[in-house]
Amino acid sequence: MFSAPLTVTDATFSAEVENSPLPVLVDLWAAWCGPCKMIAPVIDELAVEMAGRVRVAKLNIDENPATAERFNVRSIPMLLVFRNGHEVDRIVGAQPKSEIARRLERVLA
Repeated sequence: MFSAPLTVTDATFSAEVENSPLPVLVDLWAAWCGPCKMIAPVIDELAVEMAGRVRVAKLNIDENPATAERFNVRSIPMLLVFRNGHEVDRIVGAQPKSEIARRLERVLA
């Protein structure tokens, strides 16, 4: 059971995200991004609250440019939601916890 966000990299993205049996919320962020720092506690809370139903991962786009390029990341924070190895939702910009949770529940329905 994962209750803290899992750090993923270019090397581990496919195994950890695309091959996950659970839906995955991926937080794409960078150390210099103020809004990313603002939503980080929300991402941590969702990881705990949705443990066992949704896996939460974090990807630093500066350290993992191949994955950022692959998903055409042009603005951060960006949250990607994967189910069965495919991107099913994309949330751009800092959103309230209630909105992120609502979008995740929709993927779980």
